Amino acid sequence: MGAGLAGFAAAVRAAEQGLSVLVFEKLTDAQHICNSRLTGGIFHVALHGLVDPPALIAERIRNATGGTAEPALVDAVSEDALRLVRWLQLQGIRFMKSGREPWQDFTLAPPALPQFGRQWKGRAGDVMLLTLEARLGKHDGRVLRGHRATRLAMQDGRCTGLEGEAAGGTSFSVDAGAVVVADGGFQASHSLLCEHITPQPAHLKQRNAQTGMGDALSMARAVGACSIGIGHFYGHLLSRTSLDNDALWPFPWADDLARSSIVVGSDGHRIADEGIGGVYLANQIAKLPDPASTFVIFDDATWNGPGRLRAMSANPYMTDAGGKLYSASTLSELAAISGLPQHALAAEVESYNAAIAANDLARLWPPRSEPKSAAWPIRTGPFHALPIVPGITYTMGGIRIDGDSRVLDTNGSPIAGLYAAGAATGGLEGGPRSGYVGGLIKAGVTGLRASEHIAGKHVAGGHINQSINTTGDTHGRSRQATV
Repeated sequence: MGAGLAGFAAAVRAAEQGLSVLVFEKLTDAQHICNSRLTGGIFHVALHGLVDPPALIAERIRNATGGTAEPALVDAVSEDALRLVRWLQLQGIRFMKSGREPWQDFTLAPPALPQFGRQWKGRAGDVMLLTLEARLGKHDGRVLRGHRATRLAMQDGRCTGLEGEAAGGTSFSVDAGAVVVADGGFQASHSLLCEHITPQPAHLKQRNAQTGMGDALSMARAVGACSIGIGHFYGHLLSRTSLDNDALWPFPWADDLARSSIVVGSDGHRIADEGIGGVYLANQIAKLPDPASTFVIFDDATWNGPGRLRAMSANPYMTDAGGKLYSASTLSELAAISGLPQHALAAEVESYNAAIAANDLARLWPPRSEPKSAAWPIRTGPFHALPIVPGITYTMGGIRIDGDSRVLDTNGSPIAGLYAAGAATGGLEGGPRSGYVGGLIKAGVTGLRASEHIAGKHVAGGHINQSINTTGDTHGRSRQATV
């Protein structure tokens, strides 16, 4: 269920091992939009390379997530990250080095260029999915588009298939030896976001394909699956203008500005430790009563320093694309035009500058750290206030799985026949700092592990209980297949 990287990794690897495979995709387009197509295409683990010893990779995952990552998933990713890339290369997928850092060594080719808008066709994730689908076809696997799974079939505690609706409203059901759910998370579901992430889902910018509705999570919960880490997401800080201007996503970010200066709420006070980084700040802002109420405050030195750090930097691309930026020669003028309380903002900036001068950022409240970049003082005008919102890319939490991608129930036991992969799962990313491990690696490794466990434990059998016309047969004769 789901034709992104996680679904295709599971499907192709299962077909390689001699299993009969069907992939169900709810969208009808042959190049259906999904996060795997919009990806930047860098395969990394917690912003580090893949060729280091597994023990070192595992330690990096634990550090990024504050030790909250499930040990079995830490082991799975640290052991199989490089193997995943080598397997993808065997499928004909090309990689390139996109920068000087080791974490940029395995980037999908041709690369997805940082630019205004979302021009993904013929690049990175699009080529990857097209290549994997072609490989699946060579192993006699099939993708059935316009088929949305809505319910898992269970018998005697075992998942025995799924049911759903095809395009046009026709229902279908499948009897299967095993089912892998891989629908990419719940980032586009306002009801699930409101339940788990934010009180104001409309004030998060959908920095994604807007297709992840949490179907897998809902279906798995309905059959007794446990969820884990459900309150975190991967995303970046975007211009608040992006809520009405699609030219301002997926780039540029405001992360570099935020972690080098201060982020304040509508009361003029800091809201969190900016030094941890943009993903953490996006999660903290999302929890506020109004996620569209914060500003990054900085001076001209920061605007022309960290503000120009990236290829698609906030300076000048954010304002070039129409993003709002308030600027003034004094802090009092800046407060007046941005609507922030003058005295509160001035006091916050004064305390921040004094802590920098004393080399004692820990005395601030909230305390300020510098794990990723130095704190820049706010001293030299013009001063700037950048209105921001969190941009959500994918949810980090979801269905709890073990190291073989088996779905676990609320007692921690595997649900026989049921597997989950990719952003539909939880337990790897998140933690107190919303630690980011890497969506592509997570998707690919969990997909591979699911199919390899199925192949080792597979119970043969299964068939489609509905006439599905996949060969131009106008009589709609049924086809036999297993998942």
